[in-house]
Amino acid sequence: MRGARLAWLALAIGTLMVAVADPVFRDPEGHFGANVGIPLAIAIASCLVSIAWNGDYRRGSLWLGLLIVGQAATLQLIDAGRVIHYQHYFPFPQLFTTAPHWALVLTVGYALVVGLGLWKRRDALRTAVRHGRRSRWWVILSVAFLLTSATLSRSVAVYGGELVFATLLQAISLGAVYLLATDLPSTALNGFRSRFVGLVGEPGDPANPIRIDRFVVLAAGWVTVASAVLCVVSYQRHPHVPDEIVYLTHARYFAQGRLDLPAPLVPDGFLVDLMTYEPTRWYSPVPPGWPAALAVGAFFGAAWLVNPILAGINVILAYLLIGRLYDRRTARLTIILLCLSPWNLFMAMNFMTHTFTLTCALMAALAVALGRAKRGLGWFAIAGVGIGVVSLIRPLEGLAVALLCGVWAVWGEGGNRDWLGRVGGASVLTIFAVATGAVVLPYNQAMTGSMRTFPIMLYTDLHYGPGTNALGFGPNRGLGWSGVDPLPGHGPLDVLINANFNAFSINTELLGWATGSVLPLLFFFAWRKRRPADGLMLATIAMIAGIHSFYWFAGGPDFGARYWYLVLVPCLVLAVRGIDSWSDEWPDPAGTSAGTRPWIAAGALAVSSVACFLPWRAIDKYYHYRGMRSDIRFVAEEKSFGRSLVLIRGERHPDYASAVPYNPLDLTAAVPVYAWDRNTAVREKLLQSYPDRPIWLVDGPSITHAGYRIVAGPVLPHSDAYRQLQSRP
Repeated sequence: MRGARLAWLALAIGTLMVAVADPVFRDPEGHFGANVGIPLAIAIASCLVSIAWNGDYRRGSLWLGLLIVGQAATLQLIDAGRVIHYQHYFPFPQLFTTAPHWALVLTVGYALVVGLGLWKRRDALRTAVRHGRRSRWWVILSVAFLLTSATLSRSVAVYGGELVFATLLQAISLGAVYLLATDLPSTALNGFRSRFVGLVGEPGDPANPIRIDRFVVLAAGWVTVASAVLCVVSYQRHPHVPDEIVYLTHARYFAQGRLDLPAPLVPDGFLVDLMTYEPTRWYSPVPPGWPAALAVGAFFGAAWLVNPILAGINVILAYLLIGRLYDRRTARLTIILLCLSPWNLFMAMNFMTHTFTLTCALMAALAVALGRAKRGLGWFAIAGVGIGVVSLIRPLEGLAVALLCGVWAVWGEGGNRDWLGRVGGASVLTIFAVATGAVVLPYNQAMTGSMRTFPIMLYTDLHYGPGTNALGFGPNRGLGWSGVDPLPGHGPLDVLINANFNAFSINTELLGWATGSVLPLLFFFAWRKRRPADGLMLATIAMIAGIHSFYWFAGGPDFGARYWYLVLVPCLVLAVRGIDSWSDEWPDPAGTSAGTRPWIAAGALAVSSVACFLPWRAIDKYYHYRGMRSDIRFVAEEKSFGRSLVLIRGERHPDYASAVPYNPLDLTAAVPVYAWDRNTAVREKLLQSYPDRPIWLVDGPSITHAGYRIVAGPVLPHSDAYRQLQSRP
């Protein structure tokens, strides 16, 4: 036994050594590539088998190891990458030329072993399927499982083939976790159940008074630390999406107490997407709520920490809310899923608005719950403030949260006839929501000259045409982003396409499970063992999805279904309810371990997600995502740019955009000023505007296909090299 354990441990160490030493697992710059996920998965799987070898979990650990290696192998068959597009499996001809051959071999081996295991247990599996009391739901469940496994392609044949292939891979992983859960002896089941109940409690454990305890503090700390580490290691504390650049710029000048910035000396040399340029000033047209919060971090030089901290706060708020609506067990299980959700962690890693939106929405919902329970109008005032802040961050979601909380405050529950109290609470909520949201009116007046004109709408009307960014339907909706908005205008077909994009993204990102993340949600809908609070979760999902149907854009592939991000907590709650429904539908014959196997299966999928999906996504997609890199700051330190003018050659995004966060707000300050070397005419104007500064000419990543590279510099004013620079292409 000891020899076997040492052998598995030696395999893990050897695999890690190969992954570190072999250049095949690194890109041309020496960074780890996405294919390092396979040796990492083998090492993790071997460690787990070594730990469990001498106990009751030995056979289960072998299936778990197979699941981990299998998921790592199948992820290598996906084209996700750093270019903006929805991920797809490589088409079949390309699959054998582009995907790593050993990933294909491992995938085939994975399928064969699982298939053999299922064949040996075919009688038990057939009995389990027949035991389901709602067999008519199997067809609906299977169709949903199929349609969320892949997203649309322009070719119907390619889409159909990918649907079948992706569904097959999900089904293989589902078979693996079934084999894992059914191959454990009763002693292992009882041991797991004892620890499981000790952590989360028995079903129906009272939640009141639900309070902040060590469990939720540790969970919040984990989310903050994990997302902060991802921000440093994968995201490089650097904005990657155009929106993030202007959020950060907006926050920086808010932190200085400004509403705008003096106009650049040469506007064409400092062009940034989503910035409004006027003769005397320039400013960000995005709503002010998120930049105002981000300004707190910018003031202390730690804007990158704002979202990780907010994500930790979200864990606490979600725990308190779910504990009041359900019980302590459901709250704890939901928080565990929230802590392990790739969607949550990667969203907390970035500089986008959505984590703060969720914070304010959870605050509003919790305040309404407390107000209804304690009959305190002060809680409804807090809820109104939360709703108002959401409207200052993302106005459409502010409307959604206002409708949800307002209806919940008025209707009450359990036949309560205190209409006066309900109306009073809803009235206070409305007054404070309107008063908080009305802050945007004087802001609009200062930015656009009209309280009713939002800067972002003025910006899109000016650059893309009147009404292009408005709600509703019509042929003029949309900004022409064909890569992520396939049809011109906005109509019923666009609603279905956008819903498909977002449903697929949730299936991928919500839990990162090899079986697909919507599987436990499908169990919930199939067996429908409702609790009163389930209606609130379903209403939230329907409201967020429904209200965004009136908007032309689905949100794109950046960070999952980000426009639907407010469904995160409701989806996780219903996932917990779905797994519990599965436990009730197929109880274990041993009474002491009844309902344990589904949670063992869920735990195995979660372990595999952390071991495979998280590192794969962090390396394959978000490291240098969309070509954005933070290298220029290191080049500046190495070469001591000082008070100079740095001309960035290449595209506006990512070449110049990557340098923008390191520009001073005062573009005449005695520090490096980064400008876009857009063309010869713009360069001449820049040289005339900064006549006494040394010049550095730098090629951007789209030219070098690596990091920034100095072409010339420092070129001193009035030198021969300076005169040559004026005419250089």
